[in-house]
Amino acid sequence: MRQKVYSSAAEVLDGLLFDGMLIAAGGFGLCGIPELLIDALVASKVRQITIASNNCGVDGFGLGKLLDTKQIKKMMSSYVGENAEFMRQYLSGELELEFNPQGTLAERMRAAGHGIPGFYTKTGVGTVIAEGKEHKEFNGQTYILETGIFADLSIVKAWKADESGNAIFRKTARNFNPPAAMCGKVCVMEVEEIVPTGSLDPDAIHLPGIYVHRLIQGQHEKRIEQRTTRKRDDAPVPGAAGADRGEEV
Repeated sequence: MRQKVYSSAAEVLDGLLFDGMLIAAGGFGLCGIPELLIDALVASKVRQITIASNNCGVDGFGLGKLLDTKQIKKMMSSYVGENAEFMRQYLSGELELEFNPQGTLAERMRAAGHGIPGFYTKTGVGTVIAEGKEHKEFNGQTYILETGIFADLSIVKAWKADESGNAIFRKTARNFNPPAAMCGKVCVMEVEEIVPTGSLDPDAIHLPGIYVHRLIQGQHEKRIEQRTTRKRDDAPVPGAAGADRGEEV
């Protein structure tokens, strides 16, 4: 088996990048995003790229860094509400945007990873999402055809993986990383911890190593997108009315 573990983000992307490529990026908000690989993309100066991802990070962080350097030509996303630069570039005509319902975007990635070129869904029927797409009737219901996203490169982030690429994701990070990993011709994964092959419980694996071509291990900032807190004095008082039911008091 070819060695999959590389020493740096620049090395792991070597020979994979070209202008105009389509990249599928994992993560949900800022949770589980491939921070190191995004920084390496910025440093590479690759241009005119299309990125399929749930969102485009925030201003100055995550995929938002690639917006700042004007390296992104088009985004295929389901949510873009946290990035002012994204909005500015889109409204000024500098950035193309293909909106996807969130489940449709995930399924387009997963379908490609399983060799499925397209599928029919009711989501988006009767809206602008359906414009220009094939419509078909099944059992008296109208569906639209969505195509799989076959990316040139997948960049994803896992919590733990073995040297063969068998990976485990943590909680919300599992939302988009597995389907994003599946749909790329080449999948590059950054991991918090790489362990010897065979040391992970096979029943705990979220993504088989067959999908993963290259790996790096590194440290991650894990920035919080929207921090919501309350004053300690506002916390429920044990024994107060409603406190045992989790209600506000």
